[in-house]
Amino acid sequence: MAQIIATDLVVGYQTPLTPPLDFCIDKGEYWVIIGQNGSGKTTTLKTLLGLIKPYGGSLTMGGGLDKTKLGYLPQQTEVQRDFPASVYEVVLSGCLSKMGLRPFYNKTERQLARDNISKLGLSDLAKRPYRELSGGQQQRVLLARALCATDSLLVLDEPVAGLDPATTDEMYRLVKGLNQEGVTIVMISHDVDQALADCTHVLKLGKETFVGTVEQYEESRTKEEADHESV
Repeated sequence: MAQIIATDLVVGYQTPLTPPLDFCIDKGEYWVIIGQNGSGKTTTLKTLLGLIKPYGGSLTMGGGLDKTKLGYLPQQTEVQRDFPASVYEVVLSGCLSKMGLRPFYNKTERQLARDNISKLGLSDLAKRPYRELSGGQQQRVLLARALCATDSLLVLDEPVAGLDPATTDEMYRLVKGLNQEGVTIVMISHDVDQALADCTHVLKLGKETFVGTVEQYEESRTKEEADHESV
């Protein structure tokens, strides 16, 4: 079932950052977006989220998905890391899109927050100030927050940036586990080899773009390496 369909999609602000892209993200797939700095990775994510309009082409959503039903884990700023709220309050804020015009969270939303705190192994930290947590713990909190917004599709912008190797492995394990439960993943990563170990599809941006399965991407890399060796 197609959840996101891009047709001749070009992303950018004042100027285009990508050539026209055609791809279809189906439910349950795990997409990794890779490319050099400035190639348009984060801009592409923001376009998928509906935060900015496509520079060209079209982007449509299917399978009952719309931009209010997407979970987003952005890159953190220093100010955000020092956010003065408890773990529970941060996770619960992921339910904001479900509230409509209601001024308060309802019982179902509060239970959802508790469930996702438990799912991410954060129950012992629920009352702790978010600002006192380690970087890895904060990322797990933000992942739980994103899950409160959706159980369908998660969009992750460098979720392991700045984490130590052990914490990085743990974050990748958590994301893979969510995907195995049926959550569609779209993630930016600079750690290409580790990301490829779990993903199903690759979107490579830059001078040479690529869209396809991880197997097709590995074949293209092998061919490229062989071509370089023959020169």
